[in-house]
Amino acid sequence: MDIIDEILRNSRTVAVVGLSPRPDRASHGVSKYLQRQGYRIVPVNPKAAVVLGERAYPDLRSVPEPIDLVDIFRRPEFVLPVVQQAIEVGAKYVWMQDGVVNQEAAALARDAGLLVVMDNCIFRQHLRWYADTKSGA
Repeated sequence: MDIIDEILRNSRTVAVVGLSPRPDRASHGVSKYLQRQGYRIVPVNPKAAVVLGERAYPDLRSVPEPIDLVDIFRRPEFVLPVVQQAIEVGAKYVWMQDGVVNQEAAALARDAGLLVVMDNCIFRQHLRWYADTKSGA
């Protein structure tokens, strides 16, 4: 099983850092899709109270439940503190969306034992993964 397959198969609770309440934003559409696929979405956005019917939190440290996956919709220069918090709260996986590349943060996460996907879209990968699991590939 590759890293993407493992993440998609074993994650249940996904903290989405930078989840926007605006339906026209990619973070909103991707999170709504994941929610419909059965993942528990935890919005992390200090400027929002509720997103997609879920209470939003200002940072990962404030989330009161265990987090499997931290899905990051932030610019690369803001990723390192997010990854540091992901490590602190015991997340298993870090996913940096399309265009989000931070080698220092990825190395830190890997050194702490987290699996990392960088510069890739979880929505696109879930569609592929779901099709593969249904076809038996």
